[in-house]
Amino acid sequence: QVQLVESGGGLVQSGGSLRLSCAGSGRTFSTYAMGWFRQAPGKEREFVAAISWTGYSTYYADSVKGRFTISRDNAKNTMYLQMRSLKPEDTAVYYCAADNGPLSTVVAGNSDYWGQGTQVTVSS
Repeated sequence: QVQLVESGGGLVQSGGSLRLSCAGSGRTFSTYAMGWFRQAPGKEREFVAAISWTGYSTYYADSVKGRFTISRDNAKNTMYLQMRSLKPEDTAVYYCAADNGPLSTVVAGNSDYWGQGTQVTVSS
C-alpha cells in the first residue's frame, strides 16, 4: 500500500515558478514509477509528466516540455515537479500518481495510487 500526499501548490503570477512535492509512504516507494497529472475546471484530467523508479527515464506532455522538470529522491520518498514560466492555462489541481508497473501504466493514467491533489493557480 502506498499513500501519496501532494504539497507546494498556490497562487503565482504568469511567468513565475512553483515546486510541487509528492511525499509517499511505504518501504517500496522507491520501486514505483510515478507521475503528475492535472485537472482544470470543466476539463478532463490530463497527463503532465512521469518518471521511472530509478529516475533515469522521464516523459513529459508537449504542453509542459521545456518548462517543467520531474524528479525524485527515493531516500526521502518524495517526487517533485519544478514548474517554471507558468501560464494561466497551467491552472489546475495537480495530482501525483504511483504504480508498481511500467512507466507506460503511469503515463496512461492507470496508476493504482493517487494523491488528493494540490491547487495551482496562475494569474495573468
